[in-house]
Amino acid sequence: MLGRNGSSATDFILVGLFPGFQHAILLNSMIIFIYILVFLGNVLLIVLIWGDSRLHTPMYILLSQLSLIDLTLTSTIVPKMASNFFTGRKTISWVGCGTQSFFFLMLGMSECLILTLMAYDRYVAVCSPLRYPTIVSPRVCLHVVAACWIGGSVGSFIHTVYPMHFPICGSREIHHFFCEVPVLIRLSCEDTSAYQLVVVVTSIVLLVVPFSLITASYTLIFLAVLRMNSVKGRKKALATCSSHLTAVSLFFGPNIFIYMTFTSSHSPEQDQALSVFSNILTPLLNPLIYSLRNKEVVAALMKLMGRCGAS
Repeated sequence: MLGRNGSSATDFILVGLFPGFQHAILLNSMIIFIYILVFLGNVLLIVLIWGDSRLHTPMYILLSQLSLIDLTLTSTIVPKMASNFFTGRKTISWVGCGTQSFFFLMLGMSECLILTLMAYDRYVAVCSPLRYPTIVSPRVCLHVVAACWIGGSVGSFIHTVYPMHFPICGSREIHHFFCEVPVLIRLSCEDTSAYQLVVVVTSIVLLVVPFSLITASYTLIFLAVLRMNSVKGRKKALATCSSHLTAVSLFFGPNIFIYMTFTSSHSPEQDQALSVFSNILTPLLNPLIYSLRNKEVVAALMKLMGRCGAS
């Protein structure tokens, strides 16, 4: 059955990003500008890594996957948000909402695992450098990366299909700028406390456990770095690890707050602000963090610019 605006009775209404904000046009224009920078920055980083044979190592393979995730994640939510705002048509179909939720969760879960692998890669490189080529070979790295994508897809499918079938008795208005599990749970007229506990348990597995492993890895790395005799080697190890720690903090912090607490304990505005920070600003900062702190990436960029200048 269709409504006056051509929407179906099963469609959801996305309220948008801070609907009460006075300068909404400026805010949404800034988000689109940031999205363009995210797109260009992450595409450039992927091109540099896969176009330079010196960067075909496990560390950079993982970094390229992180850029691919960030690029796809922002593309999953920003274009729809911008389209809804500038066209004034704020609806999203049931299938569209489920699809957006699936890709968002899949990419988020995969990023949790990729960041954990990056920490383990740095741990082996610093603490067991002689065994590094055998433990973390490019072939093994590619297989583990594939497992991360498959695991994220399976987990996302489960956590998309189940909440999408909760009965909705009242308004289908989503107080967010994209479809996400916590906001979908709020719409249900059924008791969802049991499923919220499942979400918390899943968050422990995919957020708390990886964050604990990452923290343990870097604690061991810092202890090993402090014992280094080479000042140059110490600085290089600290520079590489500090960039990864920055990315980890920006990603895990907001997501732990959103998914590790019950939906009734925080407002839609808090969810939106944290989502902007974690899912839009962080993908912008990741290429800057890694490129500015990494001589190999800068060298690959100079090489690419040299080729373009020569042609």
